[in-house]
Amino acid sequence: MFCKNCGKEMNDNQAICLNCGVKTGDGNAFCQNCGKSVDPNAVVCLGCGVAIKKASSIGIDGDLGGQSKLTVVLVCFFLGGLGIHNFIMGETKKGIFKIIMSFVCGIGGILALIDFVKILIGKYVVDPTKLV
Repeated sequence: MFCKNCGKEMNDNQAICLNCGVKTGDGNAFCQNCGKSVDPNAVVCLGCGVAIKKASSIGIDGDLGGQSKLTVVLVCFFLGGLGIHNFIMGETKKGIFKIIMSFVCGIGGILALIDFVKILIGKYVVDPTKLV
């Protein structure tokens, strides 16, 4: 394992890098897998192909597919049962699934309520690897 801040090799059990003092996992200048320098905005290391950011970091908690939180909350509250909020966040497959679930067994509203609460508390994650 390598420090993501300075690129120095670390033991897997270290809580901080002994070279730079940064907490393990913090930083975005180096790959944690191979230690090569990476672009701070990169999603994948070009040296080893490992994901630089975890799914929750890619879809950063509170990052709602590029949409404002207020917009997504309002759409989810009023049209969430049909999955419209999923479409505006780019989650087409999830939106289609919710439309089908609304008409087949009527649980679209329950799924929307779960999404609504997750969006409000900032725990809703848009995973771009699953976007269509």
